[in-house]
Amino acid sequence: MEQSIRTQPPGPRRRPPNGAAGAAVPGPGRAPESAGAPAAPPARLRPAAGPPAADRPAAPGPRLRLPLRGRSEAPLRERSEAPLYGRRRTGRPTRLTAVGTGVVAVLATLAVAGLDRLLFDGLGWLFGLGYVVVCFQLAVRVRYADLLAAPISGPIAFALALLVLAPATSSGVTAHVVALATGLALRAGWLFSGTGLAALIVLARFVAQRRIHRSR
Repeated sequence: MEQSIRTQPPGPRRRPPNGAAGAAVPGPGRAPESAGAPAAPPARLRPAAGPPAADRPAAPGPRLRLPLRGRSEAPLRERSEAPLYGRRRTGRPTRLTAVGTGVVAVLATLAVAGLDRLLFDGLGWLFGLGYVVVCFQLAVRVRYADLLAAPISGPIAFALALLVLAPATSSGVTAHVVALATGLALRAGWLFSGTGLAALIVLARFVAQRRIHRSR
């Protein structure tokens, strides 16, 4: 008894704060009452439940940046329009109307006849060959609605060239008519060759165009 009284410190025993029901603070010679009980494991923090995986937004991937519309169209227009001024435009040939076909036929035939008259003092093979070339160009370049203008305007231009530039024996009207008939008879081969070539090309174009319309 004397030994236990001596070992205990004087004064009241200490209790845990807030009146918690726990073991008193042991003294120097006393073991704690809860020494044998296992300590409670610390509470683990769990992450807050978020939205399901299907509802979660996907991670942003690499974005493809496209140029603005206004900026992209300007260089394209400049590239497409620049060659038109620097070089000759390519594509379909210019089509002639009926009036245009007649004017071109007369001017071209008179030019060829004048050149032949200037070089050889007459209307010979140069005039005939030039007439065939003119008829070919007229038949190729006339538009589809005026196909008949090519084989009709060719002979008219041929006769007009003979009437204007063919040599006549006298200055009367009868002399010019005789010179025209003589020129047509002597150069009938060139006349029929050029006119027939124009007629064949016009007929081929007409048939091809009709087949295209039927296939559509």
